Amino acid sequence: MIRKINPENWSRRRQFEFFRHYEYPHFNISTNIEITGAYHYTKKSNRSLFKTILYVSLKIINDIPEFRLRIRNDQVIEHSVVHPSFTVSIADNQFSFCNADFKEDIDQFFQNVAAAMRKVKENPFIRSDSSEDNRIYITCLPWISFTGLMHPIKLNSADSVPRLAWGKYIISQKSVLLPYSIQAHHALVDGYHAGLFINKFQELINQPDAFFRV
Repeated sequence: MIRKINPENWSRRRQFEFFRHYEYPHFNISTNIEITGAYHYTKKSNRSLFKTILYVSLKIINDIPEFRLRIRNDQVIEHSVVHPSFTVSIADNQFSFCNADFKEDIDQFFQNVAAAMRKVKENPFIRSDSSEDNRIYITCLPWISFTGLMHPIKLNSADSVPRLAWGKYIISQKSVLLPYSIQAHHALVDGYHAGLFINKFQELINQPDAFFRV
């Protein structure tokens, strides 16, 4: 479901008009998120940490309206829900895109992700469809504990799909830290919203009992 934003009474109108025509209007913030509780919980319960991080990412993204905004044909629209499009490793050290439907029910979401991953293992694809802007682009770099990251985008200010990424977690005696990056179009999203996302993510990720069925 899509809702059109009326620019006349939109609180972000000034920011939108200022940043919308930048050649590169995206900004990126990288940080470390503590995932100690979720790490140990998923190990103990034999659940996927990747799918858990993916679920929490989409849960929080969908809770913040600004990350569901898109620029389409010079019009700002808001999706009622957005879904993940993430990278999956395939043969010969290559990767494929993979699209799955987000569900609030974590078991159903895990099933959707597993089915989508099986499908692309058989039929990998690399393509971009601007009509599917109800996606969040996501990548995982399990080989690198990065301190900064920049996603490739076309130099087209209408590319307003946010990007998320996380890397190799850092394990110490007391904690497990996850390098995490969030990128968004500045005409639609500010640092405030990125900070809100990170703080909500941090709060939820270490409360696995709040979203896993026990």
